Amino acid sequence: MKITCDREQFLPAFQAAATVAPNRSPKAILQNVKLDVTDAGGILMATDQEVGIRLSVAGLEIAQGGSVVLPVGRFGSILRESSDDKLRIETTDRGTIVKGDRSEFKLNAENPDEFPTVATFNEEKYHEIPARLLKELIRRTIFATDVESSRYALGGVLLEFHEDKIIAVGTDGRRLAKMEGPAKSVGGHLSGDGTTIVPTRSMALLERILTDGDAEVQIAARPNDILIQTPRATIYSRLVEGRYPRWRDVLPNRTDAAKVDFNVGPFFSALRQAAIVTSDDSRGIDFTFGNGSLELVALTAEVGQARVELPVPYEGAEVRVTLDNRFVAEFCKVLDPEKIFTFEFGDGDGPVLLSTADGYNYVVMPLSRD
Repeated sequence: MKITCDREQFLPAFQAAATVAPNRSPKAILQNVKLDVTDAGGILMATDQEVGIRLSVAGLEIAQGGSVVLPVGRFGSILRESSDDKLRIETTDRGTIVKGDRSEFKLNAENPDEFPTVATFNEEKYHEIPARLLKELIRRTIFATDVESSRYALGGVLLEFHEDKIIAVGTDGRRLAKMEGPAKSVGGHLSGDGTTIVPTRSMALLERILTDGDAEVQIAARPNDILIQTPRATIYSRLVEGRYPRWRDVLPNRTDAAKVDFNVGPFFSALRQAAIVTSDDSRGIDFTFGNGSLELVALTAEVGQARVELPVPYEGAEVRVTLDNRFVAEFCKVLDPEKIFTFEFGDGDGPVLLSTADGYNYVVMPLSRD
């Protein structure tokens, strides 16, 4: 193999693929990224045998095709530290040579034929989803998953595929984020409730490689794994084992709930101010609605007290609900400051529902007032 690569285009593609390669593995070859080069272009591949990626790389001048296994740490450092716009990569019987205008590196390399096969997308049944929507689905749900709990099923995002839409859900048992949007089923592709749980790590990888230039994404859910194809990448991931909680039972269904609309920007500003006096041991903020205002109060014995007031169109009976400020802040962070959302609450002891008009729901359980 003999190629010349544009370093600025090659570096982000290599870094994206490298996130899949394990830091340690009984199979040392997995700690590399494989590059296949043909007349059609270059494909970077990486896998830890739970997650795999095939990623097209642009900016290659191909003198001779072939394959090479590139060590994540050493080759990644060359790409980052080099000041050259172009790097020449050539394979020999003794290893890999990487040359810049004033630098040359010789790296030992393993046999690329021993690198595991990374799945390609050849499915006849799948869902087609706008890339921009999918990126938003991931961003608005992934933060609510639980990657540390012994409840393994919570360590991923649930995807439900219906005939004309997709639903994504993330929860850690104390809050729940749910987003839905339009999607098209191709070949009769559907999924069962509570079975397609994609690991948080795989969803983060997908969010990272989706770009604004991507139009449509194809997703095929199978019994034990999932395949996702974007215009420049294919991602394979095993599914999280276990049964997902009955998330629909968590969404409040109150007929007498109070609803107040907020602009994200001013609300988030007031929340950040109230949170100044909170601590790791005292994260609760009292949200008190009454007399045309929302009062946010935080009190921490070793720090002090904060009180911030916002005018709101609410004239009902006074209601106070105590929420973890981090959970509410994370909801605000995934929305644009100009976005309008609805704050729905009952008597102060039940869950709070925050929602937007574009299919996003976020449920937060209240804290004990003690």
